[in-house]
Amino acid sequence: MFKKFAATLSLAALAAAPLSAAAPPFSTPAPVAYMEDLSSGAVLFAKDADRRMPPASMAKMMTVYVAFEMIKHGDLKLDQLITVRPETWQKWHGPQAGSTMFLSPNEQVSVANLLYGIITLSGNDACVVLAEGASGTEEAFVAQMNVAAKKLGLTNSHFGTSNGWPDGGVTYVTARDLAKLASATIRDYPQFYKRFYSRPDFTWGKTLGSGSPITQANRDPLLGRVAGADGLKTGHTEEAGYGFTGSAEQNGRRLVMVIAGLTSFNQRIEESVRFMEWGFRAWKAKKLVSKGRQVGEAEVQLGSASKVGLVAPNDLNLTLPGGPTPELTTKIAYQGPVKAPIKAGQHIADLVVTAPGLPAQKLPLVAAKDVGAAGFFGRAWAGLGSLFGW
Repeated sequence: MFKKFAATLSLAALAAAPLSAAAPPFSTPAPVAYMEDLSSGAVLFAKDADRRMPPASMAKMMTVYVAFEMIKHGDLKLDQLITVRPETWQKWHGPQAGSTMFLSPNEQVSVANLLYGIITLSGNDACVVLAEGASGTEEAFVAQMNVAAKKLGLTNSHFGTSNGWPDGGVTYVTARDLAKLASATIRDYPQFYKRFYSRPDFTWGKTLGSGSPITQANRDPLLGRVAGADGLKTGHTEEAGYGFTGSAEQNGRRLVMVIAGLTSFNQRIEESVRFMEWGFRAWKAKKLVSKGRQVGEAEVQLGSASKVGLVAPNDLNLTLPGGPTPELTTKIAYQGPVKAPIKAGQHIADLVVTAPGLPAQKLPLVAAKDVGAAGFFGRAWAGLGSLFGW
């Protein structure tokens, strides 16, 4: 197999004149920061994005992702009741346990309410109770977290607990991996994401004295401050500082941001809001190709046809700095010839767009139609062609 490149679309209609571009400037006191536009795949900002660091409670995004996965496959149900083991309660209650959902020993709690306790309240107790109820032990659940991390391509992450509690460096992530995990959550489980991640507060447990219900607010610094904000997760320990992985959608553009290592609760709010607002204001979306439009062809190996059309699976958009559109260059990239059989809608190529001064952006292209495998004589003819260099 070899990498093929083929020039494609003329973008004269998009570029008024040959212009160079530069990423809009942004600076932050956060030691680690990362932002990606999921609508185009463009990385808008990266500061030490591949540094391994403790995630604190941002690790709970993986706990939630695995729970969503188990629910999808029928291994866990939202209305399933899980009993709080007294031993678990003993370890994860009181000031020494950090953020809690205020569970009680032997209390039965539904999976749905435990998810609210994890996401909205950042309950360390809720994570362990869910893990034990779902997989028998927290260790078994953590093993599933690491399997999921590998499947999602989180190459610089490893999990040692279900809640991100400091564990001597066993648990580590990078900002890029956290953004990838957030993106996967939004992409793979949109209904669960919408239901669980944007709740402003949640009530669970009762005070010891008066027995009054305990209501805690979601710590997400973007909710109610940035239009379209709808998740994901904050984190804080002495070791990690204050961090946040967040997302918002405005006018069809969805951004994911990660910021970590800040020094205070209020600084996390200020920097998160400023970062996300910069992402929406300093950059613009530019429609490049309409859904269904064919932009080229790919060669096919051992197929009933020698080529297959490449079409846009949806509207393909670029993310560009505000101002005049720079000169754009496009190429089709794929590993080819693509081996048959091929299914219509199968992702087999990318449209790679470059502009002076900006990183390349890759947009997916899919097969326009099915291409079956060649019959016996077709394969024999192709073999002869390969042998004699036809």
